Amino acid sequence: MRYSQSTLSLFAGLSSFSTIVNSQGGYYGSAPSASCKPSNTTVDLSWHAPVKSGINDLSTVINGTGIYGFVFNTSQGPLSTYDWCNMPHTNVHTYPKVNDSSYKLEYVEVIHRHHKRTPYAANTFPVESYSWDCSDEGLFFGGKPINPYGNDSASTYWEVYTSPSNPLVPEGFNGTCQFPQITRGGLDDSHQHGVDLKAVYSGMLGFIPEQYNRSLVSYRVTNNVITSQVASMLIAGMYPGRANRDTPLLIQPDSIDSLEPAYTCSSASHLFSSYGSGSSAPSWHQHLNDAASLYAKLDALSGVNPNASDWHMSFDHYFDNLSARLCHAKPLPCDIVNTTNCVTEAEANEVFRLGEYEYSFIYRDSNQSFPASVGSYGIWVAELAQNIRHAMGDGQSSVNATSPQIRYRHNVAHDGSISRLLAILQLDRMVWPGMGSEVVFELYSKSGCYFLRVLWGGQIMNSSNPSLGRLDMVPIDTILAYFDGLVGVGASKIPGICQTPECAVDGEGCA
Repeated sequence: MRYSQSTLSLFAGLSSFSTIVNSQGGYYGSAPSASCKPSNTTVDLSWHAPVKSGINDLSTVINGTGIYGFVFNTSQGPLSTYDWCNMPHTNVHTYPKVNDSSYKLEYVEVIHRHHKRTPYAANTFPVESYSWDCSDEGLFFGGKPINPYGNDSASTYWEVYTSPSNPLVPEGFNGTCQFPQITRGGLDDSHQHGVDLKAVYSGMLGFIPEQYNRSLVSYRVTNNVITSQVASMLIAGMYPGRANRDTPLLIQPDSIDSLEPAYTCSSASHLFSSYGSGSSAPSWHQHLNDAASLYAKLDALSGVNPNASDWHMSFDHYFDNLSARLCHAKPLPCDIVNTTNCVTEAEANEVFRLGEYEYSFIYRDSNQSFPASVGSYGIWVAELAQNIRHAMGDGQSSVNATSPQIRYRHNVAHDGSISRLLAILQLDRMVWPGMGSEVVFELYSKSGCYFLRVLWGGQIMNSSNPSLGRLDMVPIDTILAYFDGLVGVGASKIPGICQTPECAVDGEGCA
């Protein structure tokens, strides 16, 4: 299922207020060079709308064809093309080299979505017409004593089966998979992702060591086990010597995990639910109403109850179900009774266009997306800011469990993590972050000054915010002022933001 439409240039290139920051050039220490002595500069902290395109134009979404040249059926799409199954990421073939040799790379932090998986159980049909087997992989679970080492443990993995003595039929797909789990293909994509990053940051740039050194390189995951499944393969791709070797993955307590994110932020939750999925907002329901005939076809074919609210508050469920099949070379579903009645390619395309539209609306097109994302992902942004400061010699890092010499941090997260981060950075053309979607923060120094470059999909990111613009060697004072102005140093503003009543956050006022 390739698409013939021209590909959009996706990888090229709170209420309104601002803050004043001393910033003319990069961050400086006690003896700044003349080129980066500060002067007062205004940093814009307000929301700015994304570019208008077919993705966020409802008429194109409902009446269009194809899916903008995007790929949904292979992990081997062109390296610079939106490929839902395996998104563009940093690699030696497309990496935008810094032409000025006077810039020195000082620190790198990567965050990316896990790679392809089976659908979530909640996104499978009540009865699926074929099985889904995962007998070509083992997902390992176990434990053993360390610090100090003790008795060795067995290397154990889960082997899913159904019992002939169990009269109950599992919902969704039969077979030997968990729903969700990273698939064999997702594991392979994770490994290649690691190979590609190593080829750039070690082979091309000589920035990270050839051999793994936990004093210089660090990995972090969320409490969802699928991120650990990805990390285990990615690390072996970066450092083949780590295969079958003990390697730590940083993780925060589940209740306050900033990477997923899992911490409670009532104001952000209220904002998201007031205008997006599950809301009664007319601006949200317009696309659902326009897609009523598509819903009716899908419901009749799948056996999903037309009154099932979770399937009909957004296209998330159908999107996950159909895209996961195509990414794993499985056929689109058919009615289990009338097997000639199947989801067509055109109908799948419309589901994908609607899903892309929804993510653009939820995380960029609505002005409420900005404060909602700041509240719900502000702690991770503050951690990133502190890691950058630490790399410049200013204070401790945000991670007290790692070496103070860390120069490369890698975070494996989720689409909701990446979407919120893109909302805060105000990506100019929003899409649903597909499998393996990647954002890279590169800190450079030059003549005693510091600058930040941000890559999205392996290319320099463009922001709609005029203070950020093209995120290519932006003075670090500008970046830190933007982050600090939104979330505070050490996320000091987040507790207050998250406890603020919704009416005070969205600017409507409290009656």
